[in-house]
Amino acid sequence: MDIDDQMKFIDFKAEIAEMFSFNVSNIAIKYFLPGNKTTLISISNDKDLQRMVKFHRDSSTVEIYIFIEEPLALEVSTMPASRSSRTTLSETVLPINTILNPDPDYAPPVASHDTIQMDTDMDIPLLSLSSNEEKLAKGAQQWQNTITGVGQRFNSVHEFRESLRKFAIAHQFAFKYKKNDSHRVTVKCKAEGCPWRIHASRLSSTQLICIKKMNSEHTCEGAAGTTGHQATRSWVASIIKEKLKAFPDYKPKDIVNDIKQEYGIQLNYFQAWRGKEIAKEQLQGSYKEAYSQLPFFCEKLMESNPGSLALYTTKEDSSFDRLFVAFHASLYGFQQGCRPLIFLDSIPLKSKYQGALLAATAADADDGVFPVAFAIVDAESDDSWHWFLLQLKSELSTSVPITFVADRENGLKNSIAEIFEGSFHAYCLRYLTEQLFRDLKEQYSHEVKRLMIEDLYAAAYAPKPEGFQNCMENLKRISVEAYDWIMESDPQNWANSFFQGTRYNHTTSNFGELFYCWASEADDLPITQMVDVIRSKITELIITRKAESDQWSTRLSPSMEEKLKKESQNSHSLQVILSADSTYEVCGVTTELVDIDRWECSCKTWQLSGVPCCHAIAVIVAIGRSVYDFCSRYCTTESYRLTYSQCINPIVNMDVPAAIEPLVTVTPPPTRRPPGRPATKRYGSQDIVKRDLHCSRCKGLGHNKSTCKEELLYLNNT
Repeated sequence: MDIDDQMKFIDFKAEIAEMFSFNVSNIAIKYFLPGNKTTLISISNDKDLQRMVKFHRDSSTVEIYIFIEEPLALEVSTMPASRSSRTTLSETVLPINTILNPDPDYAPPVASHDTIQMDTDMDIPLLSLSSNEEKLAKGAQQWQNTITGVGQRFNSVHEFRESLRKFAIAHQFAFKYKKNDSHRVTVKCKAEGCPWRIHASRLSSTQLICIKKMNSEHTCEGAAGTTGHQATRSWVASIIKEKLKAFPDYKPKDIVNDIKQEYGIQLNYFQAWRGKEIAKEQLQGSYKEAYSQLPFFCEKLMESNPGSLALYTTKEDSSFDRLFVAFHASLYGFQQGCRPLIFLDSIPLKSKYQGALLAATAADADDGVFPVAFAIVDAESDDSWHWFLLQLKSELSTSVPITFVADRENGLKNSIAEIFEGSFHAYCLRYLTEQLFRDLKEQYSHEVKRLMIEDLYAAAYAPKPEGFQNCMENLKRISVEAYDWIMESDPQNWANSFFQGTRYNHTTSNFGELFYCWASEADDLPITQMVDVIRSKITELIITRKAESDQWSTRLSPSMEEKLKKESQNSHSLQVILSADSTYEVCGVTTELVDIDRWECSCKTWQLSGVPCCHAIAVIVAIGRSVYDFCSRYCTTESYRLTYSQCINPIVNMDVPAAIEPLVTVTPPPTRRPPGRPATKRYGSQDIVKRDLHCSRCKGLGHNKSTCKEELLYLNNT
């Protein structure tokens, strides 16, 4: 394909879809950066496409990879599924060249996958098929000759059993074992009086299994008279495994429908779910094994990335307790290029053993999220946060006081003050607001709550005490109870007019939401794989942003340049009264004092953003200086590039040598997933205010028409 930086993404995607006769809504497109063949970068909009063209401007060709969001119409399968956002080169991809002169001899590599099967028997009832339905069960037709007769040999008992199950499925009959051990298997048809029978046993001095006797005659009317067949959960897993690998979101209900259509077998939801769980374990490895590999995994992670920390702890019974991970690239990037501002937050994990992920994220020079460290803990608690902050403190060597934006609960208030002496703790306004409405005794309508939130946030952002007090007076007119609660909730820890630290106008701890989305995509994986997925996401972030910043030509990052431009436009109408010292008076709609030596303005915008406000710019221009000389170094392109200057290396050679005995065998934590289907609700910015129930009969709050007692009272009175 011929492309340039003027091509629109929708046209680019449509041309690819037309080339291969794909549905344009069912493909994803990725590519490698120049010199990097380990991390695929997604193209999902016009900006991403333009970046790819810029990155490869010195090349005549660029190879792109097309990921299909539904299976191709191959004979092997017609099962539909959706594609997960987790992507590696081992998935089924179609690489094509985006070039001026396509190479007709190019052939993509084909990935091969080993199959691991379990041998757990469970009867699954057979679906009675009509003649039309029999034609649909194409998947079973390939198994009609898996059993040929006496003399046929198999490499193991397991292979014979699997062949027998497939044979029974293809011929639509049920069987039961008469003898079944490691060296002999005797099986007969399950139908009463049917003479079909088979016996196989081990050939002497070998592991081979040979069919010794077989009566192939059925008198049970075949499929029409059968009530079930021998299909196991491991068989279901073997059927869906390759599809599940390409499409991790393959749902049990879709598995039920597709197995019914392809093989004529009626599964219930639980059987499909169990088969999927077995297939997932075969593909991903077991949770238990991942915990046992944790000591070796931590060692290899630090070996591959010198200066990083991967530390785990166990309980007295050797069960998993906590894991802390901080990559050298993240620690270096934070200390060299990020503002001394850290956001602390957590999300629950939906893995087999649950737990929680604690994370510390920062803001780069362009106000983008930058992961610093994270931990996986058995449970979120005061102790786990205290332990997390201790590890973080041991890896940070900055002498500048750090401002933490975090919840005031979960022991964070005391732990931050104790471990990071001289630091500042800014309460997260989102958590503060949620706590406010939980504690208020009086009920308020949705609209009233919205107004209260607006006043609270306005008070938090107000740069001066008088502005703070005006906003709080407005809130007091709505609710004295809310006013009193807020005034007793340490305004010095969340209001700009009183806060002593520097939080650059960030008021909520969910700033690192992008990072939590990554974690939520991988939280059902075994622990070592989950960490590696997060590592790969951070790696992709660093590579992409580093390449992007190489195109910048401004002294400040793009977002900071935009802020400076807006403030400069607002400075044109201001009048500066010159002074002999460093303090100047600036007149406009309001009159402000600017201390040019201390980089302060009485409006506080300069201190809050790191970029000179309009009043400061008016003074700087009046004295003939450059505004760039008065911008915080944390807003510059140079700092941004320092943030993303280090790389994270992949963890190679994870095969544990047999000769090495681990000092500690880590076992899974004792907690288990609760009964029922796990919740699918993801972490994200939640609506703080939920709409109250509103009764259409009495117009009251807190109930609806069906539970209204107004009519009952009326009837009693009459």
